[in-house]
Amino acid sequence: MKINGANILGQALIKEGVEHIFGYPGGSVIPIFDFLYDAPINFFLTRHEQAAVHAADGYARSSGKVGVCLATSGPGATNLATGIATAHMDSVPLIAITGQVKTSLIGNDAFQEADVIGVTRSISKHNYLIKDIKDLAPTVKEAFYLARSGRPGPVVIDLPVDIQTQTAEFDYSGEVDLRSYKPTYFGHPGQIKKAVKVIRDSKKPCIIAGGGVIISNVTDELFKFAEKINAPVTTTLMGMGGFPSTHELSLGMPGMHGTVYANMAITECDLLISVGCRFDDRVTGKVSEFAPQAKIIHIDIDPTSISKNIKVDVPIVGDAKNILGQLNEELASCQLKACGKWQKQVGDWKKKYPLKYKKEKDGKIKPQAIIEEIYNQTKGQAIIVTEVGQNQMWAAQFYQYDFPRHFLSSGGLGTMGYGFPAAIGAKIANPQKEVVVIAGDGSIQMNIQELATVASYNIGVKVVILNNGYLGMVRQWQELFYNRRYSGTTLNNPDFVKVASGYGVKGVKVEKKKDVIGAVADILKHKGPVFADFLIEEEENVFPMVPAGEAISRMIGGMA
Repeated sequence: MKINGANILGQALIKEGVEHIFGYPGGSVIPIFDFLYDAPINFFLTRHEQAAVHAADGYARSSGKVGVCLATSGPGATNLATGIATAHMDSVPLIAITGQVKTSLIGNDAFQEADVIGVTRSISKHNYLIKDIKDLAPTVKEAFYLARSGRPGPVVIDLPVDIQTQTAEFDYSGEVDLRSYKPTYFGHPGQIKKAVKVIRDSKKPCIIAGGGVIISNVTDELFKFAEKINAPVTTTLMGMGGFPSTHELSLGMPGMHGTVYANMAITECDLLISVGCRFDDRVTGKVSEFAPQAKIIHIDIDPTSISKNIKVDVPIVGDAKNILGQLNEELASCQLKACGKWQKQVGDWKKKYPLKYKKEKDGKIKPQAIIEEIYNQTKGQAIIVTEVGQNQMWAAQFYQYDFPRHFLSSGGLGTMGYGFPAAIGAKIANPQKEVVVIAGDGSIQMNIQELATVASYNIGVKVVILNNGYLGMVRQWQELFYNRRYSGTTLNNPDFVKVASGYGVKGVKVEKKKDVIGAVADILKHKGPVFADFLIEEEENVFPMVPAGEAISRMIGGMA
């Protein structure tokens, strides 16, 4: 039996196990929305297309499944671009479906036409323009395969409205086999043996775990590996929760706003083992002085990421889960060199340079204290989603992450406006978990309209705004390096409680330090969404800090 293209798309999504879609309707996707009217797929209407793609992203990161978003042609599609780029930088499996004008009108500057393929070519893993209805079902199948395999990423399907109404038979059989795309999943045996020899010879090993650890679900193997070789573990922003933060071997985050002891361990180690980390510039600092004494083993499924930013000695291409499994097996009977002195040195750094901040006695609220209180009251079980800026760094520093997929943040692109809608997706994926957004007063206003979404569906996301009246991270740079010339960073904020109330969401305002504990308890106790405005110290800074272009061993201020 023949069915129309919108139905073919919908049936393909069902076959792929899609349960939730985030999006916004428009003229060129009405046939798809007609299918969704009574389909066994939950559709969530966000109030902006950018929010839809971020929600799909948060759903994917927190669940490990492929997120799906849907937008109309032209401005609907281009509004997805920032979120697609965000997912691309952070390797998030995503399917972005966009409507397109009729095939006969493509290239004619028709109403709400945009070159979606051109716009998204460099910010997606792959993209497709469907010109023949017979290609629709196999293309969807291929798109999901690409999105979730190898190094995951967003895939765009641009679907003209006339293809949605044409009819064809639905055939979703067969396997995807792409001659030019064959990800490597197991490490080369020769490289594994080289790595084992280097590990056995090391006296001061250190592990840096990146987002690949989360994507590959490799936390158990990493835990076993770290304890076997007795190596301290530092986790990048994307790797948070990949190794328990409360474990004695954990060093927290490295890089620009990393811990002193993580940066010192990388600088002084004789072996750096990178697992699923692409050596972003915020991690490495001055490249010529990054891990200067170390041999480097780099494990990554993406061969183009190896030796791209940092030259390595032992490259191993493959899936981190399989490779650490291979290494653990090879090391099972190995006698490793004692590294007691190294452990003592790392321990001394941790004692001498802990993360800390000045606890003011004048009643002003410290943002770090808010995050510590959220950690205490959630017992480290909450999914924390951040916006971008100071709020993001404080959340990375002062909440302890013992579980994977419990810290969601825009790392590579640094997208302000990501956190609130991403938290919506995370809550949909994990309805029984507490989902808390740590936001700045600047970032939260970029997608503040999603208050309507959480109100409409009663999505119990808790938004904690660290309100200092500034675009805080830029202001910090202006304070430290531009003589406090606060150009364009002072905010004239609305009354967030009144804004929330206007949408029908519970609003909370906290102005005094003594009220923080009770306010956090009330926020977490409330069953529905909460918008909480915490007025914090205006010129509080994120420390430690590595100035741009400096080595990570040269940090400013261990104390705020």
